[in-house]
Amino acid sequence: MKTIINNKEITIPDELREGRLVEYIRNVLNLTGAKNACDMGACGACAILINNKPAKICHSLIKDVENAEVLTIEGMANPDGTLHPLQQAFVDYGAIQCGFCTPGMVLTAHAFLLENQKPTRNQIRKALQGNLCRCTGYQQIIDAIEAASVHYLKQ
Repeated sequence: MKTIINNKEITIPDELREGRLVEYIRNVLNLTGAKNACDMGACGACAILINNKPAKICHSLIKDVENAEVLTIEGMANPDGTLHPLQQAFVDYGAIQCGFCTPGMVLTAHAFLLENQKPTRNQIRKALQGNLCRCTGYQQIIDAIEAASVHYLKQ
């Protein structure tokens, strides 16, 4: 089985198809940004993008990404290693505290901004409803996403 993860084609042995995707990404590929927190798809800590759509993968199977394009937080940075503008905005606006929710939050926001380059604050709030943060109170997160949205107008 083949898939593309962070712009690299990956061949996954057929005997692993029924395994849990979050465990494969974290334990085999060592891409530890996606967390396995609630194990129910409720918190968003496990969110990645599959074909540019947010997906909570704590109970997804590896076979669910066959022939798909997967993006994890590790694939967001620019080729030269600098942070993507959305990631940088999270830093600049203090939208990261403990950091546990950040990868899923950034990826969900990225997918949203690909579709909505001029969002309102209420639209941003609605887009993040499936991602929980226990530290920031969301204000800084919304500020960061709003500020970063200008970079999506150029895409």
